[in-house]
Amino acid sequence: MVVQGVSTRKVEAITVELCGAEFSKSTVSALCSGLDPLVSAWNERDLSPRKYPFLIVDALVIRVREDGRVRQCSALIASGVNEEGYREVLGLQIGDSESEASHDAQAHQRSELFVWLKKRGLNGVDLVTSDDHAGLVAAVKKQFQGASWQRCQTHFSRNVLDVAPEKERAALKARLHRIFWAADPDEARRELVETVSLFSATAAKAMDRLEAGFEDVTAVLSLPERYRKRLRTTNGMERLNEEMRRRERVIRIFPNRASAGRLLGALHDECWSTGKVYLDMTEYWQWREAQQQAREKGAPESALIAV
Repeated sequence: MVVQGVSTRKVEAITVELCGAEFSKSTVSALCSGLDPLVSAWNERDLSPRKYPFLIVDALVIRVREDGRVRQCSALIASGVNEEGYREVLGLQIGDSESEASHDAQAHQRSELFVWLKKRGLNGVDLVTSDDHAGLVAAVKKQFQGASWQRCQTHFSRNVLDVAPEKERAALKARLHRIFWAADPDEARRELVETVSLFSATAAKAMDRLEAGFEDVTAVLSLPERYRKRLRTTNGMERLNEEMRRRERVIRIFPNRASAGRLLGALHDECWSTGKVYLDMTEYWQWREAQQQAREKGAPESALIAV
């Protein structure tokens, strides 16, 4: 009942009604702690049997009671698409929120997440999709050499439009769509040049932000077209986050980090255990093989871009 989002108070009422026995809050908590070995085994499982070309990282801010006060913490969630095209939640860690941690501390948290995943056998990462979390880009470059970082286009669009004049936002949003959905990086750059030319006088701050983030927000265009839609944003994790929020609203404040990890961990596998293929990876592996052959022949980098 707790995992499904029933409050401790309601658990007490339900058990009295159905069983004629009353369970105190402490008893309910003690029973829930029986989930710990299961969640720990899932969160520490061996990842080495498969490759995970696509990694998606997201963060969810939760409230936890620590040292006599309520603190904001960040639940870092890593999911991946394995070599057979199935999605998996690879693991989660509870750390300080971005508002409470310094830039260096945030960078360390991201790097520690990747180190932990690699120790568990994560390999074959080709693209990491996330929002612009502090320190994440450096951590990707350090821990997954050769992989690209795809900045979430949904969050990036909001960041650009937020600093644009209101009267320009509709037109600018349409131009951003043309950049993001370009056929290849060259076309995206042509769209960028046109967009900057059109809005540099009326939305200078937005254009500065767009140019600064262009390479990261269009990294996905180097992949075959069929994979771009689901990897260009972190939106694929929305249902998972909604389920987490639904339970978290009932609890409001977790009594400690262990309880937060217990409940959130218990939800992850439940939400994505559909057994359905998320991406057909056949074309991806053919593309990777063609890339390797082209590199061996000394082909220029532009010839390796998928269209």
